[in-house]
Amino acid sequence: MHGPETLSSETALLAALRSGDEDAFSALVDAYGAAMHRVALMFVRSRAVADEVVQEAWLGALRGLDRFEGRSSLRTWLLRIVANIARTHAVREARSVPFSSVELAREVAEREPALPADRFQGPDEPHPARWASFPVPWPAEPDSALLSAETRKVIADTIAGLPDGQRIVISLRDVEGWDSAEVCSVLELSETNQRVLLHRARSKVRAALERYLITEPA
Repeated sequence: MHGPETLSSETALLAALRSGDEDAFSALVDAYGAAMHRVALMFVRSRAVADEVVQEAWLGALRGLDRFEGRSSLRTWLLRIVANIARTHAVREARSVPFSSVELAREVAEREPALPADRFQGPDEPHPARWASFPVPWPAEPDSALLSAETRKVIADTIAGLPDGQRIVISLRDVEGWDSAEVCSVLELSETNQRVLLHRARSKVRAALERYLITEPA
């Protein structure tokens, strides 16, 4: 469970919010405000714009409380509002590839290999489509390497350079720690598409880490 739901049932919390209880609203902001801001920053360029997105989301949520039917958790509902408003702001910012349902469908439909083709044997080789170059095992003691500031930067830089759909999905799943159901609900994304985007993103991050770790001096 997240945030104020641990203190009272969501039904009681909603009743308090609908009655204008300021303490209930403060609890909601404390519980979800930071997560809402992080989600907004996945779509827009600056913290200032993310602040605007979150403020609009709170206003929209307060106006829409009476229409909230509880089909998802209150947290998921709030984060979906943030994502939808942030998409609109991203378009206003004239981002080259705004994360929209149309762009997402196109990104999933692209026949993009998870790994470079040269990692596999070609059609004229003895074993077509089999590994030509196996993934390199992590170092014998990977923990310190994988936790280093340099390695974290490699991961962050790789994620930042991914196509929008892959970047946002891996950020929500592997950085924020969301489960697949919440990602699909907030992004209004099918489970299959979410899985494709996550697999592609993880493959690229692993490849970047592999290149870094095998070239890092001992």
